Amino acid sequence: MKVLFDTDIGSDIDDAVCLAYLLANPECELVGVTTVSGQPAERAKLASVLCKAANQPGVPVVPGAEAPFSGRQRQPLAKQASVLPRWPHESRFPRLDAVDFMAETIHSHERQVTLLAVGPMTNVAALFKKHPGVAGSLNGLMLMSGRFGPKPPSARADHEWNVYCDPVAADIVYRTRVPVHRSVGLDVTLQVQMEEQAVRARFSAHPGLLPVLDMATVWYQDAELMTFHDPLAAASLFDGRVCGFQRGRVEVDTGSGVTSWTRSEGGAHEVALTVDPKRFFESYFGVFER
Repeated sequence: MKVLFDTDIGSDIDDAVCLAYLLANPECELVGVTTVSGQPAERAKLASVLCKAANQPGVPVVPGAEAPFSGRQRQPLAKQASVLPRWPHESRFPRLDAVDFMAETIHSHERQVTLLAVGPMTNVAALFKKHPGVAGSLNGLMLMSGRFGPKPPSARADHEWNVYCDPVAADIVYRTRVPVHRSVGLDVTLQVQMEEQAVRARFSAHPGLLPVLDMATVWYQDAELMTFHDPLAAASLFDGRVCGFQRGRVEVDTGSGVTSWTRSEGGAHEVALTVDPKRFFESYFGVFER
């Protein structure tokens, strides 16, 4: 599967966990990485660290949008960039417009590329606005975005962070018709968590995860658990039994950033309503053991 990965790596640790999985997965051809949100160039450097660690330095990495469509920047810093001095990485990136790069990559592989977007949807919305024909040229769109079921006990707010950081962009993305338009939201991602001690034990056994473990030291300064939000969306691309999806219609409140979902057989969106945590962890760590 050809995957184009749009990420705000450097904030929550799960982006790095997700990218390491994509790079290790023999069923994935990573055709590019674009970064979004504050300090996109620093985020690109972090992505470069993982590409080099996975012996895939040729994967194109392009810094994207820094500012949201509207409102203030809610994550101005890529805090995990503090680990960069300890890992080889690129410091210069192609002077390309990230949106044009995304469009060119998609059009060059007509109906073959799946766009996996796991950060604020600024780049994706800009792509659909600037290149309106590109949505129909995708194989599919997978988002780590929103919340569609009852509020999980561990959810801190009614909104989900990626949507909250740029709700106008999210609204544009959900209003755009794509051949397959899927979302994995907080209701299911909060069911795939791991405590720090278990993370250290599992990640230290795999060279491709060692830089992620280093980045996690920054994450654990403010957190106790690792939640596999983004990796769950990625694993769902390759294992159809990890999540159960239902069709309906997603709407975004552009003021609050809250998403709502209505079940509908003719709806344009599919959202994950169930997850098999055991199968997810088997799928995730399995790619590092092949």
